[in-house]
Amino acid sequence: MESDPQTQFGATLPVPSVQELAKQKPAAVPSRYIRQDLRSPPESKPPCSSTQVPVIDMQKLMSQESTHDSELRRLHFACKDWGFFQLINHGVSSSVLEKAKVEVQGFFNLPLEEKQKCGQIAGEIEGFGQLFVVSEEQKLDWADMFFIKTLPQHIRSPHLFPKLPPSFRDTIEAYSVEVNKVAMKVLRLIAKNLGIKDEEMCKLYEGGMQSMRMNYYPPCPQPELVMGLSPHSDADGLTILLQVNETQGLQIKKNGAWLPVVPIPNSLIVNIGDTLEIFTNGIYRSIEHRAVVSWDKERMSVATFHAPKLDAELGPAGGLVTAETPPKYKRISVPEFFRLFFSSKLDGKSHVDVFKIANNNA
Repeated sequence: MESDPQTQFGATLPVPSVQELAKQKPAAVPSRYIRQDLRSPPESKPPCSSTQVPVIDMQKLMSQESTHDSELRRLHFACKDWGFFQLINHGVSSSVLEKAKVEVQGFFNLPLEEKQKCGQIAGEIEGFGQLFVVSEEQKLDWADMFFIKTLPQHIRSPHLFPKLPPSFRDTIEAYSVEVNKVAMKVLRLIAKNLGIKDEEMCKLYEGGMQSMRMNYYPPCPQPELVMGLSPHSDADGLTILLQVNETQGLQIKKNGAWLPVVPIPNSLIVNIGDTLEIFTNGIYRSIEHRAVVSWDKERMSVATFHAPKLDAELGPAGGLVTAETPPKYKRISVPEFFRLFFSSKLDGKSHVDVFKIANNNA
């Protein structure tokens, strides 16, 4: 099976494993990881309730009772004012979630030689390594990751999937299907809230590209000097994050300040991505977020990205463009949108800002 050229989004430079570096217990952080441009507190205090991201109950959203409409309004508020929310009663069984957590931990606990069997190969971005490394001088994040395209099946790497440990592979398959169902439910509800036709939302996202990035953030002797994951917005439509262990680290940018997200047990953390910002003509905006690290604890998470179909064109939804609300973003083919994203380092919202139409940036 040959890889579809549409799924080839570029390459990333090889970098050393940070997990292996952390095992050596260095007294100081190597200079390539020191981020003087970004300040990060070593430990974040839990925010007060008024600064917690909204919590949305999927059971209420899917119900036919009076709670449905009020929860729909809460979802609209979460997407419009926050771009992030925690989803409870989402329908993914606790056994699937727990198995995913166990397998991700198991993968990162493998000896380096075993993980490198699933390592990135020249010219591709999938596998164990790091993403968005485009120059030898670039500052690096304090993290290792494993990136893989999961759905639809025909876009999976023929080199990578067969190499995965069987239990790990089976778990990825099961989890990817379940979380994809959640993403499509949320996208349909978003369409309902905005008056976008269900068919228009599904034409862009149903059967679209799903990929996963599993993140490992080792302890760091000087956490205030490094960044686990650089500030960025996600390029996809909807991201669903599973917190694997109890160590916190995700922060979102709101009103110019970085707020920690305190995960609710058994919840999924959902955020709006760049393609959904473009599709909703800026009504819902992707939000900058980052990961900070701990001096004494490791952190793991799994981000699952739900993007448009690879043969689609991306632009504002037809139903949202009128004489009063002209398009705020240019149109572009989906493969080209992602080629541009993966060929750059992470840098805030710089990727989606490129597509804004001049003099229409409100």
